[in-house]
Amino acid sequence: MADSTFDIVSKVDPMEVDNALNQAHKEVAQRYDFKNVGASIEMSGEKVLMKANSEERVKAILEVFESKLIKRGISLRSLDAGDPFASGKEYRIEASMKAGIDQENAKKINKIIRDEGPKGVKSQIQGDELRVSSKSRDDLQATMSLLKGKDLDVALQFVNFR
Repeated sequence: MADSTFDIVSKVDPMEVDNALNQAHKEVAQRYDFKNVGASIEMSGEKVLMKANSEERVKAILEVFESKLIKRGISLRSLDAGDPFASGKEYRIEASMKAGIDQENAKKINKIIRDEGPKGVKSQIQGDELRVSSKSRDDLQATMSLLKGKDLDVALQFVNFR
């Protein structure tokens, strides 16, 4: 019998991010506390740019965006938001969406699977994702449960379960 496998990836649906951004933009445009303060949120290239006239207001815009991401089912671990910085008379926050598992986190996940996972489970790094294989599907499901219980720096999805 062939080995069963699944892939561990960290991907974000760009359409869901775009929808969350549009919802946040509408809320910022309509809310009373953001009127006449130069508050805005927009996509500039690959980054999301938030602007306002004070540090507290720009943090509030980030909170609005985070709440919209959560409602759309996107983990906040995928959001890489910087600290507010002054730019002339306004404050800005630049944020980007993380995609893929970097080498450091991939090695950490690999080590968790080796040390704490069921005995017959093997994992290997393939670019920005991991392939996990085993003869037993139950062992693979136990591995998924193990990884879901860990507090990792990346949002994980399990795909291609065969």
